Amino acid sequence: MERRDLPEARRGFSRASFPGRRAALGAALAVGVLAPLSAQAAAPAACTALQEKYPDWKGKTLVNAINPHTPGYETIDPKDPSKYIGFDIDLGEAIGECLGFKLTYKPVTFAALLTTLAAGQADIVISDIYATKERAKAADFITYSKVYDGVLVAKGNPKGINGINISMCGAAAAENTGYVEVPLIQALAAECKKAGKPEPTIQLYDNNANCIQAILAGRADTYVNDVNTVDSAVKAYPDKLEKAIAVTIPYSVGIAVPKDKPKFRDAVLAALIEVQKAGTHMELLKKHGLDVNNFKEPDILTAD
Repeated sequence: MERRDLPEARRGFSRASFPGRRAALGAALAVGVLAPLSAQAAAPAACTALQEKYPDWKGKTLVNAINPHTPGYETIDPKDPSKYIGFDIDLGEAIGECLGFKLTYKPVTFAALLTTLAAGQADIVISDIYATKERAKAADFITYSKVYDGVLVAKGNPKGINGINISMCGAAAAENTGYVEVPLIQALAAECKKAGKPEPTIQLYDNNANCIQAILAGRADTYVNDVNTVDSAVKAYPDKLEKAIAVTIPYSVGIAVPKDKPKFRDAVLAALIEVQKAGTHMELLKKHGLDVNNFKEPDILTAD
């Protein structure tokens, strides 16, 4: 699942909870985006009240910046390359339906998600990005999913990798530029040196597909990412790949919104709460084959 724009700290993740917040949503239309998919379900009845209370963005079109290379979350529709499919796509459109706006999409590299938002070229980022205090310097987050990472390796796990630990010493890890896993793996260098072992090396790529291909081609030994992404890779290449282990890391997945639009942030939170109450969030996890244990009630994470 995940994530990026700024360097990450290995520890120190915290969340500021905003229980019961309700508000409205701001937006601007960007160019170069694809047409949105149709809404997946009728908006909960409580959403009518939200639209009446916060009418400023009803009927508007907003831009969602995405990195469409994460199966189950956001990918190009193989039946129609002008559209995107996945859990995040459906969840975003359910939130939009609740507040009365539509979404179009701006595909960018993962590393450009938050910079695209900060530059005003997108209004929101719903793209499996991990919410961290460091990233919260660039955007506010509404968290909506727990994080479980999987450790992807070649079939048979020839390096014997069993987590983000010294079993990675001397291994080559493929990761997406800006992912929170990068500094976690880099931090192993001191531990490997203390153990008299070579430090791990990191190969940086722009998307999940390239990271997975690096293992298939024998260029990399492992890839650590959202467990659902890893499971999808194993399902696609059962004779060549396997999941060594699932690990927890101290983050949540979040929806990123501009820091200077608190009403935008609070309205998304309010709509997400209603979408969850209606059971839509859980239904979408099941629809896209994602672990229902990822479900979490939303919080707000800011840099403050």
